[in-house]
Amino acid sequence: MDRRTFLRSSAALAVASAAGELKTVAQQDAPHAEHPMAPPVVNQAVAGDLKPFTWEAAGLLFGFEFAGNRLRFRNVLPQGVAAIDGVPAPAEMSGLETSLHCTGEDVPDHHGAKFSGAYPGCRIVFAGKHEETTPRGKQLVLRHRDEVTGLEIESVYVSTGDIAVVRRFTRIRNTGARPVGIEYVSSAMLNNFANPTSFQQDLVLHFAFNSWQAEAQWRSVPLAEAGLVQNGNFSVSGASFTSVGSWPSERYLPMAMLENKRAGVTWFWQVEHNGSWHCEIAQTGARSLYAYLGGPDAQHAQAWKQLNAGEEYETVPVAVGCVQGGFERAVAELTRYRRATQLHPRSDTRDCPVVFNDVIALQGDQSTAGEMPLIDAAASAGCEVYCMDVGWCTRPGENWWNPVGDWVADEKRFPGGLRKLTDSIRGKGMVPGLWIEPEVAGLWTSVARRPDSWFFMRHGRRIIDHTRYQLDYRNPDVRAYIDRVFDRLVREYGIGYIKLDYNINAHEGTETGAESFGQGLLGHNRAFLSWLDALLDRYPDLTLETVASGGMRMDHTMLSRAQLQSISDADDYRAYASLVPGCSAALLPEQMGVWSQPQEGRGPDAASCNMVNAMLGRIHQSGFINRLAPAELAQVRKGIAVYKNRIRRYIPRCTPFYPLGMADLTAPERPSALGMRSPEKTLVAVWRRNGPEKITLRGVAEDLQVLYPSDLEIRVTPDAQATTVEFPRPFMACILSS
Repeated sequence: MDRRTFLRSSAALAVASAAGELKTVAQQDAPHAEHPMAPPVVNQAVAGDLKPFTWEAAGLLFGFEFAGNRLRFRNVLPQGVAAIDGVPAPAEMSGLETSLHCTGEDVPDHHGAKFSGAYPGCRIVFAGKHEETTPRGKQLVLRHRDEVTGLEIESVYVSTGDIAVVRRFTRIRNTGARPVGIEYVSSAMLNNFANPTSFQQDLVLHFAFNSWQAEAQWRSVPLAEAGLVQNGNFSVSGASFTSVGSWPSERYLPMAMLENKRAGVTWFWQVEHNGSWHCEIAQTGARSLYAYLGGPDAQHAQAWKQLNAGEEYETVPVAVGCVQGGFERAVAELTRYRRATQLHPRSDTRDCPVVFNDVIALQGDQSTAGEMPLIDAAASAGCEVYCMDVGWCTRPGENWWNPVGDWVADEKRFPGGLRKLTDSIRGKGMVPGLWIEPEVAGLWTSVARRPDSWFFMRHGRRIIDHTRYQLDYRNPDVRAYIDRVFDRLVREYGIGYIKLDYNINAHEGTETGAESFGQGLLGHNRAFLSWLDALLDRYPDLTLETVASGGMRMDHTMLSRAQLQSISDADDYRAYASLVPGCSAALLPEQMGVWSQPQEGRGPDAASCNMVNAMLGRIHQSGFINRLAPAELAQVRKGIAVYKNRIRRYIPRCTPFYPLGMADLTAPERPSALGMRSPEKTLVAVWRRNGPEKITLRGVAEDLQVLYPSDLEIRVTPDAQATTVEFPRPFMACILSS
């Protein structure tokens, strides 16, 4: 039911008189309970016993204090950093520890569009805490209760080893007699980043725009440039970042960093969810700064939740941390955390095999005759996986976009069957791979004739996006069907590598079996992850690459499961100098799949630049490499050999760094660089775009030499403070090595 119907049917608002006086359920059923619309009454006896406390985990110190008997989150800082100069004194209220708004309740703060303070979040009282040691770290559970609604709230903090990152989520249980509507609830709240009078000077916000063929475009700005303007009082708006739908990185990467330059610390977070999310940095009415971090909510994602008596609801998790240092230091800690939280380890991310993909060459028109020359060329060049991309399940002459959903290889394309071709791939020493888009069904496929319960629905009609239906993974029949498809791919076709694509956005969600569109989407998101876990458990040797029109689903829930991610669909090799550095801040180097797509006749400079694009991540080789001129093919062969023999063994232990800062796709005259450091080796990719021939890398003191390409007149001059790289022509690139 919707919120208005909910209010009526649950009697949450009842007309008490002809004059229109309103009473809440809490007033009717518990006349002595605290009025939900009034300021909370502090139990002074309890409040006197509640003193500020801290929780230490992995070098982080979380500080908590009280306003009466209500818990407030003071801040989180690295141990050794005593305080941030000028933040509100402990006697003043810090921000909420958990932000929660329920239907029919007041928002007493002068909040505008912010999630800065609402009932019952402002009213819930502290009910205790529990700490324990886990197999991987520590866990803190803070308990709250609201006597008016009967809600019990648990704030959960989970650490991982000695990594300065804590996973945070909220669990709510309805112990009352009536349903409660949840408008929003935070996964995490962070507070007190800077002095309220000088935060514009002290703070820098790091965030990344994200779009198709323009992934991970980082910006570092004062908060005013992101929407939070210092006005001498407090703002009713803030710097907000929202994603709605099943492409969680459609507009922004689901992560950000807030750096206090004066204090020398940086807070950072990533939302770990494959659906809708919302984050905001703003001010409370007391002027202190806070960050609300959460998943889908009613206001932004139409994800209103009815929590019935006895039911429990859990938010999506958010990883939060704080380090001494800036952007690079935060990326380093997130890199450690991401490695430690991989759910399905595979040899793939240890060995980093070179992948060949046929799509740039064949453009979805596969056949045995078309594949065989590419298979031979890929094997000869040193590739170790051969992936057939879009088009393998279409009839000759049919566009690959429309028939998705049936997933049966066409006999006319592959005489003797697809297994005959995959056996040929294995015979050449490569693992056969296949593209699939299992969350959608084309309008004219046999799957489209299944019942409406298989698909996303809104207002009684199936949702259609770009001539596809969205499958609903909450339906066990859908999961059973897709399981049969994957069993056929692995067992009948002999596939060992899957490219898992997703080219539509389900937007708000579905009404089927849910009180709101957004809750339907959330249920589907979680069901899909559960299906994915079962798939990877069932096939422990299967490698999974995730992609969604490039990087539109570049979130940790998918990245903690998949072995690699195709970072972009960009088809101009010159663009990757502006994409690769930014993406390295969002995922592990050993997961970062980058196209190398040299074209015949572009010359060895272009061929080698294509290779450099991918060599500090995962090589996705493509194109008609069998048609390259000898000098071009030589660069491909050398690049793959150097990667396999001199680079890839270090990648799974590398941490990114940025000698030239972040790249910018809109500034082609600017050079670009990406560094990788492991305990044994320093590697740096340097790109000259359409700019000066000499590029100086500050702060890179290692004795670096050109590792690849070694025969194109690229010169390096190292000294104690900087390294200078000189390129003889525009749009060249190289790999330097210590």
